[in-house]
Amino acid sequence: MKKSIKITIVVISSFIVAIGLTLGIAFSVLAVKSNNIDNDFSAIYTNDKYNTAVNVDGVKVITQEVSCGYAVIEIFSAWNGNDITENSLYNQYGKVVTSTGKSFCNEFNKQFPEYKTDIYKWLKNTELIDKVYESLQNGIPVPFEWAAKFNGEWTLHYSLITGMDIQNDKVTVANPYGYIETLSIKELLDRTSFKAFNNMPFFYRLAFAFGVFEKNTAFIPTKKVNS
Repeated sequence: MKKSIKITIVVISSFIVAIGLTLGIAFSVLAVKSNNIDNDFSAIYTNDKYNTAVNVDGVKVITQEVSCGYAVIEIFSAWNGNDITENSLYNQYGKVVTSTGKSFCNEFNKQFPEYKTDIYKWLKNTELIDKVYESLQNGIPVPFEWAAKFNGEWTLHYSLITGMDIQNDKVTVANPYGYIETLSIKELLDRTSFKAFNNMPFFYRLAFAFGVFEKNTAFIPTKKVNS
């Protein structure tokens, strides 16, 4: 009996150590990846490429009723001349299928086959700015992931960037919490990197560490040539 108890204790201890090591490695990798995206973006203000403000007209914000992922699809749909709604998506699946970046991107491609939408994640600050700017320059708004407050609490959220005026340090976002939001480049990056998400719950940090969620992530729709 004593021997079996000792074996059980050893097995449990080994299991705990293995979990600890796995978590330690995952959070170490997360720290490195988070540090790598946080590059200096100050040069954008003197880069001639960004001299012109870019805006996509005709994007009307809604207040989400089902989920932010479905709401962003509805906002993009209305802008694109389609009639997809949050409710039509929910009725189709009976659940929300856009809870991760990968699943959101897959659904976006399914709902808008005239576009090829790619997910770009863990972009450096300058890369994220450039991807968004070029898409807006091409006349297409940009779905993205970030931290946003709802009733005073930080959440993980999808929204749609509709304008960028780098010379005046201004980004315009259609936020499906029901309003148009204007913020600086730094404010945007603090939220796409989730630095702004103060006291992030452990289960969210765990999800970032194990790749369920990503930072500095944008979804870039490109119009297909034959569409």
